[in-house]
Amino acid sequence: MKPATPGNEVERLAALMEYHVLDTEAEQAFDDITALAAYICGVPIAMISLVDESRQWFKSKLGLNHKETPRDVAFCAHAILQSEPLIVRDAAKDARFADSALVTRSPHIRFYAGFPLTSPEGYALGTLCAIDRKPRHISPDQKLAMQALARQVMALLELRRVSRHMAAALERVKTLHELLPICAWCKRIRDDQGYWNQVEAYVHALTGADFTHGICPDCLAKQREKSQVPA
Repeated sequence: MKPATPGNEVERLAALMEYHVLDTEAEQAFDDITALAAYICGVPIAMISLVDESRQWFKSKLGLNHKETPRDVAFCAHAILQSEPLIVRDAAKDARFADSALVTRSPHIRFYAGFPLTSPEGYALGTLCAIDRKPRHISPDQKLAMQALARQVMALLELRRVSRHMAAALERVKTLHELLPICAWCKRIRDDQGYWNQVEAYVHALTGADFTHGICPDCLAKQREKSQVPA
């Protein structure tokens, strides 16, 4: 059965793109989590799967040679439709998957346990999943352990996203140490496109910083002098 499309698909895909993780090389930190998932569930196959517009791509995989599969046949594309783990004890007896090529042909999936990888904004980006070629069940303790590992996957992805944003912000801040074209009269700054912006707007565009305003003691004293009415 072809999986449905999430109602927030546009936002979900945009959130996934922010992590800049698709098609990156294997990383030990993710591979360690996949190995732990397979060990905890006692299965030969485990993956960290991310679901983009047309495929599920594996950031990490154990016991599987494919780097990706079409989204239309992906178990994980069903798993991201719900907040709770998707547990399929015997795919051959499940109407959603019985005719799937992943069940009838290699890798001959029978058991599947997919734990959604949910961003802080609530978007399901993919799953941490455990797979077996024979029917089985998952215990409450195994389920809790897998949910903990799924949270660790998201923590790694968040670290990637935050680090990338911080690096970009620092690069933008560096431009503030260079000579800036500033109007001698109104103090507006000219940007790269030739537009003149208020200092606050220019700094905010570069760094995301917002301003609060006050009056320094010198300016306050001058303003008071100007406002005094001669006797």
